[in-house]
Amino acid sequence: MMHKLLEELIIYEDGEYYFAAGDKTEAKDLIKRVVELAYEHGLSGNIWHSYVAYYIAMAENAFSLSQENNSKVVSGSLKHLAEQDLAILKSVFDYDFYLEEEELGVTSFPLLWDFEGPEKPKSDLGRRVEQLKDALEKSEDNAAFAKAVSDFYAKEGAGLLGLSKAFVVKTEGEYYELDPIKNLETVTLDDLIGYQVQKEKLVANTEAFLEKKPANNVLLYGDGGTGKSTSVRAIANRYAGEGLRMIQVYRHQMQHLNQIISQIKNRNYRFILYMDDLSFEDFETEYKYLKAVIEGGLAQRPENVLIYATSNRRHLIKETWKDRADLVQDGDMHQSDSKEEKLSLAERFGIQIYYGKPSIDEFHKIVEALADKENLKTDKETLHKEATKWEIRHGGVSGRSARQFIDYIKGTEDDIK
Repeated sequence: MMHKLLEELIIYEDGEYYFAAGDKTEAKDLIKRVVELAYEHGLSGNIWHSYVAYYIAMAENAFSLSQENNSKVVSGSLKHLAEQDLAILKSVFDYDFYLEEEELGVTSFPLLWDFEGPEKPKSDLGRRVEQLKDALEKSEDNAAFAKAVSDFYAKEGAGLLGLSKAFVVKTEGEYYELDPIKNLETVTLDDLIGYQVQKEKLVANTEAFLEKKPANNVLLYGDGGTGKSTSVRAIANRYAGEGLRMIQVYRHQMQHLNQIISQIKNRNYRFILYMDDLSFEDFETEYKYLKAVIEGGLAQRPENVLIYATSNRRHLIKETWKDRADLVQDGDMHQSDSKEEKLSLAERFGIQIYYGKPSIDEFHKIVEALADKENLKTDKETLHKEATKWEIRHGGVSGRSARQFIDYIKGTEDDIK
């Protein structure tokens, strides 16, 4: 959308490129678009500069992708064409709107270089756009401008996959798109109390993956509220700066897996396809798409893609007593085709990590640690007593239950004797 708008408003005259709004309606539409982008990503100040920086940062072309993570040195015709395009964009970046303000009678142009929006955090994408904008504002000539862009692509990457660290998949019929999560929850592995062995296994596999060493798909399974999803989100936060990207895929979107993998397989990032709370009823067949992707399809899964899934079920697919009806006996061995079919999906995850419910003593330790983080003043004995009451009435012992209890205590601490 934005690059088409820019193309329409770039004018070439007397050997120079410059920007010109054609009429009052067009100018107001432009201002509206720039303000909407600034509001969406928490941008302020000279948002026209942010707007052009966003256009440059989001570009996925031969030049930007070759510069991504310093993968190639650009020379020859491609370098020449890139320098020409960036010279045009520098003219647009530096354009003085005062003439349009006077000629068209549009009084809202000053919003573009001195915008103050409502206080809201910058999105992950917005922070990177601001980094590029700051570098471009310091560029005194075309060469410096081109170098700032090249350095940005090399460090931060290009396009949607470069500027955001986590995505959800949006689908409509046969079509899908990757939608960036604007502000990923800032959870860390330290926020998950206990489960040290589980976290170490997950970290070791992820770091091997990032170092381009052999790594496995991972299934985190066990009781609800024990920190499986928290662990995966923490991994996304911890390693985003090292090129890790996470894409959350829901069960009903399995049919798009091959398309998603085709989109990401040639990029210089490491991708984890994240499937939260994954399980299938015995009559559902979507799991076959997942089986084919993990192992067994004609096309090999790219080395820069892994699958991390969480589930309350170890075997992912619901088993029934009917699965045992087709038992055949061979000596002392029993085999069921239906049962083997359902177990085969979980077996394709090379690493399976179990998260069990904590004991009551472990539950109290989790509560204590969370209370310390929140600077609560309630003494330990009272915390233990109230926490025990809470878990009996609210679903048992788990990390989630402990978190909910602490949130409750924060609002009622003064009333507890």
